[in-house]
Amino acid sequence: MSSNGFDVIHSMPAIWAFVIASLLLSMAAVALSLRWVRRARSNASMSARTGGDPASARYDAATEGTHTPLREFEKNGQSADAALVNWTPDTLRKILADELPGAQVIVVSNREPYIHNLKKDPGLKKDPGKRPGGDIEAGRVELVVPASGLVSALEPITRACAGTWIAYGGGSADRLTVDRNDCVQVPPDNPSYTLRRVWLTQEEHDGYYLGFANEGLWPLCHIAFTRPVFRASDWETYQAVNRKFADTVVKEARNERPIVLVQDYHFALLPRMIRERLPEAIVITFWHIPWPNSEVFSICPWREAILDGLLGSSIIGFHTQFHCNNFIESVDRFLESRIEREDAAISYGGQTSLVHAYPISIEWPPTQLESLPPAAECRRRLREKYGLGEDVRLCVGVERLDYTKGILDRFRALEELFTRHPEWIGRLTFLQVAAPSRGTLPAYRRLHEECRRHAEALNRRFGGDGYKPVLMVAEHHSQDQVYAIYRAADVCMVTSLHDGMNLVAKEFVAARDDEQGVLLLSTFAGASKELLEALIVNPYDAGMMADALAQALTMSREEQQSRMRRMREIVRDNNVYRWAGSMLLDAARLRKRGDIERITGGGDGPPAAAASNVVSMFERRRAAAL
Repeated sequence: MSSNGFDVIHSMPAIWAFVIASLLLSMAAVALSLRWVRRARSNASMSARTGGDPASARYDAATEGTHTPLREFEKNGQSADAALVNWTPDTLRKILADELPGAQVIVVSNREPYIHNLKKDPGLKKDPGKRPGGDIEAGRVELVVPASGLVSALEPITRACAGTWIAYGGGSADRLTVDRNDCVQVPPDNPSYTLRRVWLTQEEHDGYYLGFANEGLWPLCHIAFTRPVFRASDWETYQAVNRKFADTVVKEARNERPIVLVQDYHFALLPRMIRERLPEAIVITFWHIPWPNSEVFSICPWREAILDGLLGSSIIGFHTQFHCNNFIESVDRFLESRIEREDAAISYGGQTSLVHAYPISIEWPPTQLESLPPAAECRRRLREKYGLGEDVRLCVGVERLDYTKGILDRFRALEELFTRHPEWIGRLTFLQVAAPSRGTLPAYRRLHEECRRHAEALNRRFGGDGYKPVLMVAEHHSQDQVYAIYRAADVCMVTSLHDGMNLVAKEFVAARDDEQGVLLLSTFAGASKELLEALIVNPYDAGMMADALAQALTMSREEQQSRMRRMREIVRDNNVYRWAGSMLLDAARLRKRGDIERITGGGDGPPAAAASNVVSMFERRRAAAL
């Protein structure tokens, strides 16, 4: 072979390498060109949307990436097309009439939606000769509507369904206002449903509510670094109170097939107790707080009993898919069960339970807005009440005084803001409304004292000449008062260390029909998975929160409007009626499938126990778009 042929053969790899490199470079050039074309079109589109306004353009560019994640209500088979439905009380009534004709809806919760208390007015003397109802006639009984996220969410649903609400009667005048069956028709001005009160002794309340529920399960489920306390005596009381509520549900059920909505961590054992006595009931349990990972949950000495109790439910709901996943992993670790992850279902003890995410929301539009003046007037009144000048910006926080809400972390962020930006000293006031809660528990007493000391320290360091940077108001407020505060605020801080949803964030958005105000929202609150246009913060990072607060205080009215308008659309479309309607539609499909099994002989047991009672993801998507 000639040397020329030898050279050609041995140079072939180099030639092929050159060809491949050329092709790769050509492909990269084409991709780069397409990218520049898309960017040019995007810039042109942004310019058209913003009218050439640089501030709006910067906002759109900064938030472009935040719209990539699916919002929580778009996950787990929930179609975004469901937002096209106008979800109202009439929608719920139609679902009940068409899909669940004749069904009785029973809500069970610890907290009642209406509380009757005796007024503490020494000028009003009780006549010992009067019957108990004489207190009402003498005007000594007042009605209290608690400022509770659970009540805000469930009360309009129970009204729409004309149902029965079973709750602990803890008001000092609750016994005076019920009939001989311990029932009272509510709301008082327009009776729409029945409130059935359950009476507990002080020992029962202390062991079940303060003890096991709030010293045990509450810190266990929240990542707030407070050690849970578990006592055998509290567990026994918790079991007994759950049985007492089960007895009441059975007594109030008009037939063997009610729809029972069990609410929250106070009643982990109740679903199984109801199932044993009303096997044809549809039991929907909604867990309003986070569910921990299986390692944390293993701390609970009675973990298997709690999981067994919850799996008495037909449907178990959480706010987010993440919490659903944690629950399923806990069941997988501690119970012998079959888990159908594709259908988000658990088969256990001959029964199938669905585990789905139903992000809770609020009534739209909020009824409180009907009686409130415009935002400008609310702002004027609040500034006048607290002696704030027109040049002082108002930041607010509104919640129960609880260690999971991150109140102390807000104070640290405020201190960091004043240190980094001293120009805001004298120009910013933070109003913290913290309703007293569980004050007999040591952790809550310590928190109240620590918050008070921290607020006083900030006022000493940065206050003066009548100016207080922090106004700490530790008292209860009505829903009307709370909404008036929302409407008056420039910034609302929702900085939960861990939260299932947090409806304060949604209430603030709903209150702002002026499309102004900025929401600072913790990434550890479920609401952050929906309200992507809020300023999302890490409450453990005081510097980050200080920067976000500075951004909020300097945000243009146009950017505030852009963000608030989109968040209001989300809260409007994904309101509380959609939350309830999604669960009722799933319940209707379970009931229909069980009826078919009974007719065709597909199962010997009651419909709720049929292992094939699984609502497929396809069915959920199709129904969500109805």
